[in-house]
Amino acid sequence: MSIFAVNFMTMVKCLDVVAGVIMHNGKVLCVKKGTTRYNYTSNKWEFPGGKTEQGETHEQALARELREELNMNVRVGKHLVSVNHTYPDFNITLHAYVCCAESNSVTLKEHMAMQWVVPKDLTGLDWCEADIAIAQAASLLPSR
Repeated sequence: MSIFAVNFMTMVKCLDVVAGVIMHNGKVLCVKKGTTRYNYTSNKWEFPGGKTEQGETHEQALARELREELNMNVRVGKHLVSVNHTYPDFNITLHAYVCCAESNSVTLKEHMAMQWVVPKDLTGLDWCEADIAIAQAASLLPSR
């Protein structure tokens, strides 16, 4: 699996990305981006994760990304939902997995803020557009 591809018809970058719906004590970890090069993703909430490297499964990539970005070890569980979204400058396929965190200890390395949110309240945050469908699906998860 490649980390990205290019649609040569439109010359738009296509990203294949994994995201963790990280659960701990009935709440879900949400992280907020800082200023990015795209105004439509700047200062928005997202589910943490990142790009899949060649030769990695989604689960392996997600566990690696969460260790790198948050200094967090998780058990990657079931696939929740995959989302295809077109932003003005790139296309993204975002594969979300429910994860179980060993603790709520998080070290933010790439994000400006975080919060633990009960699932039913997830849709109240200002999400990156691709993450909205994940928030909707995760809002149905049991909080206990």
